[in-house]
Amino acid sequence: MFLEIHNIKKSFGSGDCLVEVLKGIDLQIKKGEFCVLLGPSGSGKSTLLNIIGGIDRSDSGDIIIDGEKMADMNDKRLTIYRRKHLGYIFQMYNLIPNLTVRENIEVGAYLSSHSLDIDELLHTLGLFEHRNKLPNQLSGGQQQRTAIGRAIVKNPDILLCDEPTGALDYNTSKEILNLIETINQRYGNTVIMVTHNDAIRHMADRIVRLRDGRIRDNIQNQHKRSASTLEW
Repeated sequence: MFLEIHNIKKSFGSGDCLVEVLKGIDLQIKKGEFCVLLGPSGSGKSTLLNIIGGIDRSDSGDIIIDGEKMADMNDKRLTIYRRKHLGYIFQMYNLIPNLTVRENIEVGAYLSSHSLDIDELLHTLGLFEHRNKLPNQLSGGQQQRTAIGRAIVKNPDILLCDEPTGALDYNTSKEILNLIETINQRYGNTVIMVTHNDAIRHMADRIVRLRDGRIRDNIQNQHKRSASTLEW
């Protein structure tokens, strides 16, 4: 199994203010799988995503990625691992304002020794004609495409997406979901997406529902649909 999550627990605060956010998460995800994490606010979705991505540490339990246990990595090794193997897409684009589209994506390429061809990726992203524009010259959807390009150009093993369509309108959201679907199919990256949008589950290989820090459902989707057919 490519990604193994064993009994992950995470709390914040202390004493009377202690809040248990994750209460023993067990999950396995195959290489190349598209997994959606669903659940209400406070269910632990983003916390779990941050622990998988090495942004946060669990209180106990293990994350094993392709045979490597994250708990065994010191801070320096974990930083190198994140750079080489993980890509992040957030609701906020976090682009560098004085760099062009192409230059923003190149920032991601510098972190990898096996990066994708930037021109080919710009065409896949529908950004080739905008490659010399600055972020403030782009629409919200184009900025999110650029952020996706920066994350995917280093060809990460795992693409972590935290509400990537949360700030976008309906049509632009569908375009971004189509793009993530294309990237998953073309490059074989494992995709883990946190979302409040229940409709997105239909395009996933695996649907994981969290509530109160526990997994309530872990379903293999037998009737996967294309992102282009989704409606909400």
